[in-house]
Amino acid sequence: MAEQFHFDPDTYLELVLEEVHDYRELQAQLAREASGIAVQRVLDLGAGTGETSNAIALVYPEAAIVGVDENPGMLARARTRVPQGEFCVAMLQDPLPSGAFDLVVSALAVHHLDPSEKADLFRRIASVLHAGGRFVLADVVVPDDPADAVIPLSENYDKPSPVADQLGWLTEAGFEARLAWQRGDLAVMVADRPSTT
Repeated sequence: MAEQFHFDPDTYLELVLEEVHDYRELQAQLAREASGIAVQRVLDLGAGTGETSNAIALVYPEAAIVGVDENPGMLARARTRVPQGEFCVAMLQDPLPSGAFDLVVSALAVHHLDPSEKADLFRRIASVLHAGGRFVLADVVVPDDPADAVIPLSENYDKPSPVADQLGWLTEAGFEARLAWQRGDLAVMVADRPSTT
C-alpha cells in the first residue's frame, strides 16, 4: 500500500477496496468483536477517513470516540463522517491520548510498525484501557501459507507480523488475547484486559 501520508481521502476507500480483499468483512468482524461490552469512551488508532470510527459509532451511538492518525487530510474526512468524534494528528509511536478508554480499535494501521513498536504499542494500549476493556485489532498479517500473502505491500513501510507473534506480545502486555477471524493475510485479534476481582 502506498505511503499513508500520501493517501488521498477522496480515493482512499476505492484504493483499499481494490487492494484489500474482504475489507468490508474485516470491518464487520471488527465491529462484531467490539460489541457486547460496556463502552463509554473509544480510541481508534489509525482512524484514517473514519471508516472504523463510523462502524463503532453504529454499535455504541452514545460513546465518545477519539481517533488518531498521522494524515491531517484523512482526519478532515473523518470529522465530517463522524462529527461527534474528536480526531487528532499523531503517529502510533506517539503517546496515546490522555484518559482511560473502554474500547480501543485499529484497522489496517498497526502493520506499519516494526515488531518492537507493536509490542510497545500493545503495552501502552493496556495502560489506557479500563479493567474489563477490550482492544480489537484488524490488520494485515503474515499468513502461515505464503501463498495467502496477496495484499500488495511496500517495503520498509508495510511490516506485517504473524498472528502468533502478535498474540504473544498482547499476552505479554497483560491481555487475554485470541484470534477471532482470519482470511488469508487478514486477521482480527481480540485482546481483553482482565477485570479486577
